[in-house]
Amino acid sequence: MATWLKERAAAPAVATDQSVRQTVEGVIADIEARGDAAVRDYSIKFDKWDRADFRLSAKEIQGCIDQLSGQALKDIEFAQKQVRNFAQVQRDALKDVEVETYPGVVLGHKNIPVNSAGCYVPGGKYPLLASAHMSVITAKVAGVKRVATCAPPFEGKFAPAIVAAQALAGADEIYCLGGVQAVAAMAIGTASIKPVDMLIGPGNAYVAEAKRQLFGRVGIDLFAGPTEILVIADDTTDAEMCATDLLGQAEHGPDSPAVLLTTSRKLAEQTREEVARLLTILPTAPIASKAWASFGEIILCENDDEMVEIADKLAFEHVQVMTKDPDYFLKNMTNYGALFLGERTNVSYGDKVIGTNHTLPTKKAARYTGGLWVGKFLKTCTYQRVLTDEASVLMGEYCSRLCALEGFSGHGEQANIRVRRFGGRNVPYASAVEPVLSRT
Repeated sequence: MATWLKERAAAPAVATDQSVRQTVEGVIADIEARGDAAVRDYSIKFDKWDRADFRLSAKEIQGCIDQLSGQALKDIEFAQKQVRNFAQVQRDALKDVEVETYPGVVLGHKNIPVNSAGCYVPGGKYPLLASAHMSVITAKVAGVKRVATCAPPFEGKFAPAIVAAQALAGADEIYCLGGVQAVAAMAIGTASIKPVDMLIGPGNAYVAEAKRQLFGRVGIDLFAGPTEILVIADDTTDAEMCATDLLGQAEHGPDSPAVLLTTSRKLAEQTREEVARLLTILPTAPIASKAWASFGEIILCENDDEMVEIADKLAFEHVQVMTKDPDYFLKNMTNYGALFLGERTNVSYGDKVIGTNHTLPTKKAARYTGGLWVGKFLKTCTYQRVLTDEASVLMGEYCSRLCALEGFSGHGEQANIRVRRFGGRNVPYASAVEPVLSRT
């Protein structure tokens, strides 16, 4: 029986704050009505940012690239190469198919990329250039023809590192525009921004709510919530490692859950002490300490089986496994956004450089979906072809009778006309076709 040595002090939010929802509804409606003028007004209101054209010119983009050091550019290129390589492996695994399922009946599917995607790159608090790698590169590897990006101004201007990352990743259009006005403009379209087919990328509560309200009008990647970290550990690891990995994600925001799941009471107690120590020296402690106080948990389990059971119930975004047999969790866990197996890897590697995508399910969405990958940008579309008269008549006979069972006479006639045309049979209008006995 598991024991909670530290319980969260705050309950997770179960619904979007009404004021957030109403604000987003108003912004979207205004942009629908007034287009670019509304986008400009909200950019000035929320970001104190205005310019004649929110799209960056080629000269401005190159100027941002030129501001970065050679080492910074090499680091961005290295990270983007890892993301591109793994995305290409994923794309190569998705094959078009075509098969003759019955004599004369050919079925198939094609994996067709969406024509356009709008990628939002957060950057108001921190210039999160890694989000550019994860969204733009993945879309381009999938085959998306047009990728537009939006990132908010950072300290009163566009952030050179974000712009450089967007450009090097292959973005076709780069806008310095943030918040609800950015995602709404990309989804709805204005005189200066063509609408997209999908919205991609994380953001604050307002951006997340905007994506929720715009879903259906466009596709989206995920409904994102606060970052989550679950550390699964036993006595083969140490408290400093556990505490570091917990706080490394808790710094995302004061509502970010951070949970230690362990079979070692000693490690649990030492990790709690180590978290307290690190919070006295971590530069982002003002945020991480709030997250740990409100949403931090330490759960003591009897064995690995119980840790798997609880981990699957939590269904967290990030799961760091530091046990004597990490592969046990790879084999047995079913609900997670991404696994980080062993002490040599960690969530930060996944967030920034190693190559897997960091846009992952939160709020237990890992029970039914994985994270962003090339498949999110692909539509698996089926087709069919009937090669012979005999096959069309056979399918028509079955189809006609099945339609009669449902009362769909018009559907039935689609089958009947082909039985008449290709089988030479005198089938009364809107009646079920009796089978030819030799075929049954």
